[in-house]
Amino acid sequence: MSETREYVPNVIKAEEMDPKFKYEISKLPGAEKLMLCFQCGTCTADCPISRFNDFYRPRKIARMVQLGLKDRLLSDDALWLCSTCFTCVDHCPQGVEIAGIVRVLRNLTVKERAVMPLVSKELASNILKAGYVYEFPESRLKRREMRGLPPLPKPNLEDVKKIFELTGSSEMLEKAKTFEKVKS
Repeated sequence: MSETREYVPNVIKAEEMDPKFKYEISKLPGAEKLMLCFQCGTCTADCPISRFNDFYRPRKIARMVQLGLKDRLLSDDALWLCSTCFTCVDHCPQGVEIAGIVRVLRNLTVKERAVMPLVSKELASNILKAGYVYEFPESRLKRREMRGLPPLPKPNLEDVKKIFELTGSSEMLEKAKTFEKVKS
């Protein structure tokens, strides 16, 4: 006999809603068109990640922002599942940049809750250390040279460090706790 589960909708309580949240988010670069989302679902239908996770639905995320469900959004690690393939953006009839909204929410999560995936922290640390997201092994640099490719440009690490400090990213990176996997 198969086990069936009854659908129980998530109840939204009035005290969970922050009516100012959508306005705060829509002022940030990448989320300016949030209010244009009319919940058509095209973003979710085309999203490769939403097929594998119950929380990660671009349409649902946009609606949760519009409803002011800040705590629900920032406390769910599934926000980090977005691969930034921009399929949602490419297909949105209103030009809403869902991937940008997700980026804004991720940044807010790191800023307010000091938590991020381990891999994101490692990649950001690499930028700070080497100027690149990835550390290039010496063998790869030699292969480039053997193939006649020019050497990689030398990043100005002082400028990178200054940008991290001016944006507060250095401090956030230091304080951020990490998690290894998103549990769905």
